[in-house]
Amino acid sequence: MGNFTKWLGAGLGFTLGGPIGAAIGFAIGSFVDGITADELTAEQREYQQNTAQQINTQSGDFEISLLVLASIVIKSDGKIDQRELNFVRSQFYAMYGEQRANHAFKLFKGVIKKDVSARQVCFQIRQHMPHASRLQLIHFLFGIAKADEFVTEKEIDEIRKIAGYLYINQLDFESIKAMFYDESGNSYKILEIEKTATDDEVKKAYRALAKKHHPDKLQDLGEEHLKGAQEKFQSIQAAYEKIKRERGF
Repeated sequence: MGNFTKWLGAGLGFTLGGPIGAAIGFAIGSFVDGITADELTAEQREYQQNTAQQINTQSGDFEISLLVLASIVIKSDGKIDQRELNFVRSQFYAMYGEQRANHAFKLFKGVIKKDVSARQVCFQIRQHMPHASRLQLIHFLFGIAKADEFVTEKEIDEIRKIAGYLYINQLDFESIKAMFYDESGNSYKILEIEKTATDDEVKKAYRALAKKHHPDKLQDLGEEHLKGAQEKFQSIQAAYEKIKRERGF
């Protein structure tokens, strides 16, 4: 019990309050071992208050935001697929290691039982999380949605809605979405350009996207979240290299 509350309080700032904090409280209250939200220490609450105005997202804040948004996406098609749950668990294990992943997934299974307002949660995230981190959230959500090898329109619509609430524009959304599909023209979608773009426009688009999605922008999230950022960055590089080969420049 003590280890769980220590994990929950460590590295968390804005996610201990607001609608995300309420979802966490609900999840904790549903645990059979009797952990309650009141067990968060006074120091942890003070930490939350002191970091409320910080724009740099803590690793724990990103982690909690991801699992709350993932619970919304997974339920969007009206069912909870075990493959999607397994993907979430595997992602947590890969990022956080066994002990932290077990805590995170335990909390996730509690959060998924609660109806959460995507709009309210995203408003809270948007206030405290920089744009680069919000882009990374959308990338993870597409990975979760595709875990059962079939992304439904409801899941896509839910992620699109979340992206809108997070102030991520349509071009960025379509770019990230294209990273998870093998379709004709996806390389251009990833670079956010049309097939009619000139070679110079292709190069310019690549430089802009590489700068926007560079993993260095997510250093504050900790090493555990940089692998996903690097995968996104590599998708952009691969799209650029494919267009270069096709055009011969």
